[in-house]
Amino acid sequence: MTAIQLNAEMLRNMSIIAEDENLLKRAAKYLRKLVAEKQADPTEFTREEFFARIDEAKKGPTFELHDDETLEDLMKRVG
Repeated sequence: MTAIQLNAEMLRNMSIIAEDENLLKRAAKYLRKLVAEKQADPTEFTREEFFARIDEAKKGPTFELHDDETLEDLMKRVG
């Protein structure tokens, strides 16, 4: 399914459960749980954090690959 199809399905289902307060409460509780799971993922970071990491990396040492040098050669050279 594409994102558009999933979005349409979610909206259809939400319109059905919106008429039942108990179902709506359960759905809201589950959505809060999903959001908490996503926010708890330690491997994800914001756009600002991503660019901050790039800026920080630019401050470190850099190495150039010489002509006819392989990546393995470079790694041996820089240790």
